[in-house]
Amino acid sequence: MRTIIITAILLAQLSVNAAAAGCAGADPAITSVRVQNVSGNGSLNHYTLVGKVTNLGNQGQASSVLQFVDIYQNGTRLEDRGVPPLAPGQSYTFSYVWQRASDAGTNTTAFDFRLRMTSPSPPGNQDCSAGNDTFRLTF
Repeated sequence: MRTIIITAILLAQLSVNAAAAGCAGADPAITSVRVQNVSGNGSLNHYTLVGKVTNLGNQGQASSVLQFVDIYQNGTRLEDRGVPPLAPGQSYTFSYVWQRASDAGTNTTAFDFRLRMTSPSPPGNQDCSAGNDTFRLTF
């Protein structure tokens, strides 16, 4: 019985890995977001957040693709940043400036970044893996 369970687990892992490797098409992903700079202005600090979207897929996106990175705090969408269609391996950098009280504690602010594609709909081979379309930054 134990051999059957181990075999089933191994087969499930192989299926997941094969599906990920078989992602034919473009795969835009939010690969990083970080605090690049903090500047003070008395009672407020200005945080410059910089993120990167990279096409991890083996195909480029169509020139008609419309996609954005939506920026959320506590479930509320604050803004978005447009992302141009990306060739395989190509990256695009975006930035966002946030103000917060200079006496705010470390790791008390969290942002969620979500890739959103509006055209084509459904995204199809313009984003063949939605599993890497979000990123959380806490500072």
